[in-house]
Amino acid sequence: MSSTNKTALVTGSSSGIGFDVARSFLDAGWNVVLNGRNSLRLQDAAKRLGHAKAVATVVGATSERSTGEAMVRTARERFGNVDVLVNNAGEFGLKPFVDVTEQDLEHYWLVNLKGTYLTTQAAVRDMIESGRGGNIVNIGTVLTDHAVSWVQASAPLIFKGGVRALTITLAAELAPQGIRVNAVAPGFIRTPLTEGADSAALATTAIQGRVGDVSDISAAVRYLVEASFVTGHVLDVDGGFVTARR
Repeated sequence: MSSTNKTALVTGSSSGIGFDVARSFLDAGWNVVLNGRNSLRLQDAAKRLGHAKAVATVVGATSERSTGEAMVRTARERFGNVDVLVNNAGEFGLKPFVDVTEQDLEHYWLVNLKGTYLTTQAAVRDMIESGRGGNIVNIGTVLTDHAVSWVQASAPLIFKGGVRALTITLAAELAPQGIRVNAVAPGFIRTPLTEGADSAALATTAIQGRVGDVSDISAAVRYLVEASFVTGHVLDVDGGFVTARR
């Protein structure tokens, strides 16, 4: 994947998967608009990534419509176009089903689904107006397709399931406008979200016998951006967690 005048928007890119996805685009010569809720962390991420002329930042929660609109506007003003949106921002947490509160549901609805929906609206409007088409890549999870009893996380996962449904429905709706919509569904990946977890136990869920790296997800995102005859696809990147057992 290489370009000298293409731009990717990456939400939740201060750390973890989003940070590495941004790095992979920058290393391939793309421009990138980073996003995060914490200004200091976002500026630190931009500094660590380098490529100062190819990086812009937008601080804000994606659950606020203005954040996605600001990302699109920034891309237009700094780089001239919007080619790819990677919806990475989201949260995960464990809590037994019977203990989940209305506040928990509201929180995960905002960060995991509403933010994806609103940011995608902003990007798609621009892609349609430009007539260039584009790509949306959503980051989901294999746990919406294959649950395990010890991951008690119904609240965040039901809204990640909504992201999966959004991927498939938008792929059909937006195909006439030349916009492809796909998703990456990670298994257990080594990120700040899994810090403190038993890596050996997580590794046993994959037939490859390891926890994934953020670079595994970045490679999948790059594939979906380049694969011109692929849309409406959810790509599991899980070391065989869903399809096989050791």
